Amino acid sequence: MTDAQATTPTDARPPSRRNLFIGLIVAVIVLDIVAAIVVPPFPKETGPGTPITGIGDLIRANLEFPAPHVVYDLDPEHEVAPEAIVFNHASISAPLFTMWFVAGFLLIVAILLTRGLKMLPSRGQNFIEWAYESLENWAVSLGGPPARRHVPLFATLFLFILLSNWSGLLPFFGRVPEFRAPTSDVNVTLGLALVAFFYYHYQGIRALGLRGYLGKFFVFSGFKEGLGAGLIGLFVGLIEFLLEFIKPITLSMRLFGNIFGGEVALGVITALTIAIIPIGMLSLELLLNFVQALIFSTLTLMYTIIAMEGHAEEHHEEAHPAPAYAEAPAA
Repeated sequence: MTDAQATTPTDARPPSRRNLFIGLIVAVIVLDIVAAIVVPPFPKETGPGTPITGIGDLIRANLEFPAPHVVYDLDPEHEVAPEAIVFNHASISAPLFTMWFVAGFLLIVAILLTRGLKMLPSRGQNFIEWAYESLENWAVSLGGPPARRHVPLFATLFLFILLSNWSGLLPFFGRVPEFRAPTSDVNVTLGLALVAFFYYHYQGIRALGLRGYLGKFFVFSGFKEGLGAGLIGLFVGLIEFLLEFIKPITLSMRLFGNIFGGEVALGVITALTIAIIPIGMLSLELLLNFVQALIFSTLTLMYTIIAMEGHAEEHHEEAHPAPAYAEAPAA
């Protein structure tokens, strides 16, 4: 062994990720303390220069309540009553304004990554092909081959809702009143749910015809077995028909409640603590926002597949169930 080999440490290792993570947490805490001294917090209602009076001022400064901020009023002559909950007023709200940015960002990224497609793909083309194929495999594994034709809508809903959810986690959202996560406003989530509602009903009518589609709910074949069976069948069909109008409400409220509730919880915890807990909460919100986007788009896909199935197919599956050894689709 030479002298150089003897003096060189054999157990030298690069810094571990744990040390890097601890260093980042310490840096964030120091930055929070410096920011609290240099730029002290202030009540949201009065603006900079006014000292805070309690924890309530900190909480209100970190969240925005359900009524969206109006970026541009298209009907300034008519004011909305402050106590109004549901109203019709022409305006461009902060969630709508932010939604245009999210849609424009998705459009620009799609154009840049799909321009000049090649047999030997670039890194950007590889990424977009991987993302689309992953969503397609997920859709087909749940809905079978008929789900393949609905993958474009499924993928578009998923990516748009995902970026809309994640946009609310950016630091300046909530500070700048013109920007707010689109899916934290019930108007946007209800609009997305209505798009899904009309889409899967249209696909059902297109596949079965208007008479065949309505026949899924209003079944008269039960009268062949007696008056009681026929009336029960009609009553059950009527309930199923009315439940179709509940689906957009559940879709919209589930997405709105989870996103807005997560932002409120993150704002309150940020106001009451310093950096360590909000960092963990932020990581959890990233995961939950991903799950909510997947749930909304997957339910839209499954509602579409169910709408396209007639009673004949359902009765055939019940009469001829799949054998026990049949291979299940990959999850």
